[in-house]
Amino acid sequence: MNKREQQKLIREQKQQAAAQKEVTQKKISKIAMIVLIPLLLIGVLYGVLGQGTVYPPDQIAENDHVKGNPDGVKLMVYADFQCPACAAEHQMVSMAWPRISNQAQLAFRHYPLTSTHRFAWTAALYAEAAGAQGKFWEMYDQLFLNQAYWSAMTSVEAEFDGYLEQLGLDVSQAHEDMQSDAIIQKIRNDQRGGTSAGVRGTPALFVNGRLTPVPQNPADLIALVNRAATP
Repeated sequence: MNKREQQKLIREQKQQAAAQKEVTQKKISKIAMIVLIPLLLIGVLYGVLGQGTVYPPDQIAENDHVKGNPDGVKLMVYADFQCPACAAEHQMVSMAWPRISNQAQLAFRHYPLTSTHRFAWTAALYAEAAGAQGKFWEMYDQLFLNQAYWSAMTSVEAEFDGYLEQLGLDVSQAHEDMQSDAIIQKIRNDQRGGTSAGVRGTPALFVNGRLTPVPQNPADLIALVNRAATP
């Protein structure tokens, strides 16, 4: 075989190798698509269906935290445990509550502003974990009453664990519950529902489903409930 024939043979071998490589790559691509498309569909479906149901502010959900008269005026509050204005709202409601508890039902939904309040999400998780052991409102009070203290910390887990212990709760169980899909989705769905209802900041108050300016003092809240309760 002369030199020219050798060069021709080499070219043919390279062409065959390139053709074989192309065929192999096409097969790999087809296999990848067969595997990837179902995974993408599963991911999309999980993202759409896995978010769960959101409820408007005039409807009490089964997993909402409520207290007061179930037949009374519906006060739906969307709040962030690290929001100073929410702490002020909590104090105002607490002062008015003895006067309105027989006329109103208070419901709380989470709206953590995580872009500005770095511990808001953690606080919401702890509140929900306490709720799983029947002490949501007690933890709600602890978080708001001590907000100025823990908001200045560099880490809040030990402080929040202390609140759980003060309430006589199982701390290990609370930590396990905080990782559950049910609690995580509850917080996310509260916020999604609030955004859909027009919440743009915290605290946000809905009275019988209607977005209403938050009263500035207990007397104004009492008057608001009395008006709403009047036929």
